[in-house]
Amino acid sequence: MTNRVHLAQLEPALALSPLDGRYRADASPLIDHLSEAALNRDRIHVEVEWFIHLAETGAIRGTRDLLEDEKTQLREWAESFDAETIDQLAAFEAVTVHDVKAVEYSIKEQLEQIGAGDLSELVHFACTSEDINNLSYALGIKGAVEQVWLPAARSLVDTLADMAEDLAQVPMLSHTHGQPATPSTMGKEIAVSVHRLRRQLARIEATEYLGKINGATGTYAAHTVAAPGVDWPQIARDFVERLGLTFNPVTTQIESHDWQAELYADVARFNRISHNVATDFWTYISMEYFIQIPVEGATGSSTMPHKVNPIRFENAEANFELSCALLDSLGSTLVTSRMQRDLTDSTSQRNIGVALGHSLLATNNLVKGLTRLNCNEEKLAADLDRNWEVLAEAIQSVMRAAFLRGVEGMDNPYEKLKELTRGHRVDGPALREFVAGLGLPDEDAQRLAELTPAAYTGVAEEITLAEVAAWRETR
Repeated sequence: MTNRVHLAQLEPALALSPLDGRYRADASPLIDHLSEAALNRDRIHVEVEWFIHLAETGAIRGTRDLLEDEKTQLREWAESFDAETIDQLAAFEAVTVHDVKAVEYSIKEQLEQIGAGDLSELVHFACTSEDINNLSYALGIKGAVEQVWLPAARSLVDTLADMAEDLAQVPMLSHTHGQPATPSTMGKEIAVSVHRLRRQLARIEATEYLGKINGATGTYAAHTVAAPGVDWPQIARDFVERLGLTFNPVTTQIESHDWQAELYADVARFNRISHNVATDFWTYISMEYFIQIPVEGATGSSTMPHKVNPIRFENAEANFELSCALLDSLGSTLVTSRMQRDLTDSTSQRNIGVALGHSLLATNNLVKGLTRLNCNEEKLAADLDRNWEVLAEAIQSVMRAAFLRGVEGMDNPYEKLKELTRGHRVDGPALREFVAGLGLPDEDAQRLAELTPAAYTGVAEEITLAEVAAWRETR
């Protein structure tokens, strides 16, 4: 094995994570928000805006006014963050061995280039690294959720809502505990998932992204010594809100991350409901309630040519599980920090993109799987016709109502139907014969005589269409 090639030495570098390798196309939109480069771009943005904010407030007496042209040049430089900036930051960090200090030096160098070097000590003024980091992470997470994850999640619910509407009238045999049960419609069962998922989306859409900029232990100590008599909490609040975040007024050195834990719990819950969607559809496919549309040229099995495997649903299952594991870990880790600060959050937060990446990949695969299905209405109808015993519930309910109206002979309806139906199949003629011998009032007897399993779906269609309409009103 002495001639074996070391893959880690190949150029261009090979990915270790499947999100950066095999699944890069699905996960890549998150790079613009939650990669290391995106974090540094947001750090530069925060530092530049804090510098401008301090200059505009005049909090540090005796400093000259920052010219409008200087503001414009600085902001344009921050916006033009590119590979050259990344290399520059890497060069600074090689010396400082500190990522945020590298950002500070980079901005100071830019100030020299635009003729504002005399104001360079306003950069990172009274800040601890966490002042910059917590705001940068909040901006990155906010962008990732609102611009990438939520659109994908809404696309999943859109897909399910369209299916629910199309199949609102299609009757199906329900299965409770894996056994034949009261019929529903396929659309109504899909609408259940629409309702569950849209509730979670509403929670996620209402997320507050918190931030703070109050110094080394949250007391504005350096601020007040350097510039006494200034309302630093108000300046900090104005700045955080100007960034589009919610101000956290009471913290240690770190922003407490509780909002992150809340968000990740909601995303994990969305994942788990979506996982349930994937397993249900996998099961429906195995029951032939849905037929998969083959992809031209694709191989289902390397040895069995007939197979069309439900790979999209299985991929979704696995990646939802991975995402939830990471989100659960982040949620429990980030809310704890020893006394005024420890560094466990630093490495943990670098995995936020990984956690959302697996969720994004799973969601995309679930949508792809759902859009390549045809409902097998013939199979649904055949299963209903094989299970007339599910009408026992309807018959005993009519008997109960008749008993309550004073009709004689309607006592113990459940027991009578149990004796007829439990443990063996009953076809339509046998069930009608049973109903005819009950002595029900003519109207009740006629209604039951006309009832079939396919017609025993209550107001499933109405429930479905109302849920689809409710979802679309939020879009």
